[in-house]
Amino acid sequence: MRRQGGPIHLTAEGLRRSKEQLTRLKEEMPGLIAETQRTAAYGDRSDSAEYKEAKSTLRRAQGRILSIESQIRRAVIIEPGRNISGTVQLGSIVVVEINGVQKTYQILGPHETDPSKGFISHKSPLGAALINHMEGDKVIVQTGGGPKEYNVLEIK
Repeated sequence: MRRQGGPIHLTAEGLRRSKEQLTRLKEEMPGLIAETQRTAAYGDRSDSAEYKEAKSTLRRAQGRILSIESQIRRAVIIEPGRNISGTVQLGSIVVVEINGVQKTYQILGPHETDPSKGFISHKSPLGAALINHMEGDKVIVQTGGGPKEYNVLEIK
């Protein structure tokens, strides 16, 4: 049996989406099972590309269900709102300045990141560098193109 990992940090919305995805997958299972059984009835399974594809699709869905169930069991909700420490924490919205340009990021767990929308992981280089810093701090992030300096302007 595989060892369970640590906590999965999700927003309440992220947990809701995971539960919805789990429900959809479980609803699709009878159809996937029926398709696998239908293609198995053709006879020689070793040569049946259609059977192999149906079986593969069924296995992927079963694996995804197990993965989502594990994530839901391990979910720790990221509470919204300003933290009292005044430092960047998981869930914080941070306004930074880099090269004269202001950017806003929300620090989330790795399962909800979308850098193009400003959602970055607390485990990403920038997210990890920002954690525990305060407004006014300068944060250096090592990148492939060399170090980049971010000024923390505001923590929401």
